[in-house]
Amino acid sequence: MDQIKLLLVDDQELIRESLAFVLNTDPELIVIDLADNGSSAIQCCETQLPDIVLMDIHMPLLNGIEATKLMKQRWPEVKVIMLTTFNEVNQVVEALSIGAEGYLLKAIHPNDLMAGIKLIHRGGTLLPQHLAQALVQELQTPVSSNPSSTIDFQLTDREQEVLTCIAIGLSNKQIAEKLFLSQGTVKNYISSIYSKLDVKDRVQAILKAQEEKLI
Repeated sequence: MDQIKLLLVDDQELIRESLAFVLNTDPELIVIDLADNGSSAIQCCETQLPDIVLMDIHMPLLNGIEATKLMKQRWPEVKVIMLTTFNEVNQVVEALSIGAEGYLLKAIHPNDLMAGIKLIHRGGTLLPQHLAQALVQELQTPVSSNPSSTIDFQLTDREQEVLTCIAIGLSNKQIAEKLFLSQGTVKNYISSIYSKLDVKDRVQAILKAQEEKLI
């Protein structure tokens, strides 16, 4: 079994070393390098390409947002999870818009972090539910003062409901329970939504829905 190669980027040595110790306890994961700023992280990618980068946001020399942008331009196959102590919605939007696959707070339980890394490696996206909810609340404005989209994506009422559930971070199972549907039906609705919005995943769907004022 091939291990998932990780690069940890954080300007605090204690956090880097602690994360490395915890993550290396999982036989499916291996920390191949540590970096204390975004510039060093770029150099690490040059010499040994990781599968996933856990990226702090606030660092000297080159911050996590700028480092992620450069990584995605040069190595689009490298997946990036933003890992921070800051609960700021605008940074979530910026990180996702430049290609980050996930955004987590450092207070996350180690088991949840390891599970999240594996989810990202399988092609998923990761966003804490409370951050997703805050993101939607930030983006929403009263309907009366919010012009409707100039494009008719022909979403059905049920697809609109499912899209809203996606935007607040609900899983397929949670959407199914909330809307009294089977998980298979939810998957079909999501596939239809992706097709109509011309997107490939949940993050793109949320950003497209926000851009077109669908949520």
